[in-house]
Amino acid sequence: MTKDVIALTPEMPDLPTLLAGLYAGGPDLGVNTTADGAVVQLCARDGRPLVSVEAPILVQVPGETTRLLDHAVADGPVWWTEARASTAVAEAARLAGSFAGRLATVLGGTVWPPEAATTDVVPLTSDVSAVPAPATGSPAVDVLTATTAVVIQDRPLIAMTSWLSDALRNAAGAERALQIVTPPTARLSLPTRTALRGLPNRWVVQDPEHGYYDGLSGAVLHWKNGTFTPVHDEQGATRAAEAFTPAPDTGDRQLILTLRTRHPAGENLVLGHALETAFRHLTGAPPAGWSTAEPVNLPWSKRQLTDLARTRAPKPTWLVAVGHPDRPALATVRVLRTPAGVEEDITLALGYSGDEAPPLDAIEELATALDTEHGLVTLLTTVRAARRDLTVPPSPEAPPVPVAFTLASAEAEAIGQARAGHPPLGLMPTRLGLASRPALHYPLGDGTGPDAWSTFQRLIRHLFVPRQTQRK
Repeated sequence: MTKDVIALTPEMPDLPTLLAGLYAGGPDLGVNTTADGAVVQLCARDGRPLVSVEAPILVQVPGETTRLLDHAVADGPVWWTEARASTAVAEAARLAGSFAGRLATVLGGTVWPPEAATTDVVPLTSDVSAVPAPATGSPAVDVLTATTAVVIQDRPLIAMTSWLSDALRNAAGAERALQIVTPPTARLSLPTRTALRGLPNRWVVQDPEHGYYDGLSGAVLHWKNGTFTPVHDEQGATRAAEAFTPAPDTGDRQLILTLRTRHPAGENLVLGHALETAFRHLTGAPPAGWSTAEPVNLPWSKRQLTDLARTRAPKPTWLVAVGHPDRPALATVRVLRTPAGVEEDITLALGYSGDEAPPLDAIEELATALDTEHGLVTLLTTVRAARRDLTVPPSPEAPPVPVAFTLASAEAEAIGQARAGHPPLGLMPTRLGLASRPALHYPLGDGTGPDAWSTFQRLIRHLFVPRQTQRK
């Protein structure tokens, strides 16, 4: 039974409704708050948390419940109230289901997963005193060791929720790895995939027939010295899991743009213009919403995200944006305050089925707009064979293949037009924007040639390595 249960209601759960849900275990259980009141916990008599409930979130972005849960709800905003059950107590999952079921019954909503919903009183029969006390105050973390925070997830899509983001931030601050354990049916959202990109963080797949393996590399894993680590053969090589096999090629493709912008810091600076421009050029509409976690709950607003980044400066701000449901589109943005100004590191991914062509012919026009109006530094365009819905399965995926690289006019001028305009391998860049100060757009292929990466690497060495050497 899943330990994550979500009530989706048209009205905000008020205090009496939340209390009615929290007393699903009867009057003998207690209620505590943590995280400055943002999390309410249903606790045993000795104070051990059984169910943790995050403050309700108003999701105002169409399609988010379907994207994250495969669970459609009626049109319009919906309140998302998530409960997480302790994995150490058998009744906790049923308590979470009863909590969510009571909210949905009172407020006229639904529950995910539907089979978890009840309104029953769940008596606590387990000997809680025999259960080890939790080693962490984070509701998302199930196992905590000296080196690793382990999170167990059983849902169709492992999104970068506020729970998971908090666990990742705390693990990084304590110099621990974050390892997420899921069944083989789970997939990652792109923000979660990005967060787990570097070791020691891992996606650990628990296969009922093949044991544990890494969902991104396929390496067979075992629990050793308080962490999941690869199993090696007699020659010291990493063993590959039998279950880690390629999925059938459906013809789905992803168009991925990786770009950086830079702006002078100032009171009138408004962020988000570059991202909105990219969405409009490639989808015909601005982003549908943005947030600092998933689900993406806020309607798109450049002013609001700018205000958030300004309040957090000089610390970086990370956020995610999504498109409208008819075109899978998702972006992550990291706003940085640097000596050169305010920079936005943006990765935008768009999904296409086999009978849809990614709009590669729109990239030059987009690059021109980004350079002349929105402080472009660099833009890399790639295409990969991957799922249209932009989720990541636990199976091998082809790497993205470069299609084009754009060097902004200011960067080209700093390198020197003579050098930047005459790269190796006969690459002839297209000059974009002003003839007197153009950006340079280097075509690298159609997204199918594997040699495009080596061509791109030689181009980057030609453009940037001499400058780095001179600085030394």
